[in-house]
Amino acid sequence: MKSFFIFCALCCFIAILKLPIAYYTFLRIVISLGAILAIYSFLTYKDHTWLLVFAIILIFFNPVFPIYLHRKSVWIPLDIVTGILFLLLAFIKRKVPEKARTMEVLPVEKTYTRDRIISPKKL
Repeated sequence: MKSFFIFCALCCFIAILKLPIAYYTFLRIVISLGAILAIYSFLTYKDHTWLLVFAIILIFFNPVFPIYLHRKSVWIPLDIVTGILFLLLAFIKRKVPEKARTMEVLPVEKTYTRDRIISPKKL
């Protein structure tokens, strides 16, 4: 997922340039998929602040019901901030939740009755 988040960030930074409308449609699809993956990972980590940030990104970049901010000067800061957030997501290490931590389980040796040492009785 780290490489996909870096790809999303690069797509956002490329979107600053003047490109055809087809690229921006492609950008909406890629960023929406990246935001959905980020939201899913934040749900598993139970980090609700970052979940809210990427939910807002998903709303702005969704391809199904697009939001048109008809000026390029409005989209440029949004693209830069989104690209930086995806880079942060790719390179900052997160805490592993309690459930995801693996504990080493040692095998328990089973004792049998024939293995017990019986001390002799005193007479």
